[in-house]
Amino acid sequence: MAVLKLDGAGQAKLKTLEEAATMIQRIHGLVEQYALADKRKTPTGTFFMNLKRQLPSLGGLLKGQFGMIADQVLAMNLAITRGSSEPNRIRQMREGAAQIAQAIEIATKHVMQKHAVPDE
Repeated sequence: MAVLKLDGAGQAKLKTLEEAATMIQRIHGLVEQYALADKRKTPTGTFFMNLKRQLPSLGGLLKGQFGMIADQVLAMNLAITRGSSEPNRIRQMREGAAQIAQAIEIATKHVMQKHAVPDE
C-alpha cells in the first residue's frame, strides 16, 4: 500500500484536523457524561461548564483554516447556552457533536485529496 504524501499546507491542515478530532471526542464524552448525570438526577453543572469552556477553544482552533466548521461549533455553543429543558439541551449537544465530528471527517478526506503530492 502506498504512503500518502501531502504538501506543507496539507500537513498543517491535517494536524489541525487531528487536534480538532481529539477535542470533539473529548466533548462527546463530556456530553454523554452530562446525559448520564441528568438521567441519574445528579448535579450536571460541572459538565455543562466544562463544555462551555471546551467549545470556544475548538472553534478558535478551527477558525483560521476551517471557518465553516468553526461556525458550527460556535452555533452549537450558542444553542446550548440558551434556556431550554435538559432533555432538549442534551439532544442539541449530541446532534451538534455528531455534525461537527462528521464535518471534521469530511474535511480530512478533502485535505488528503486536494493536497496529495504525486510520487516520482
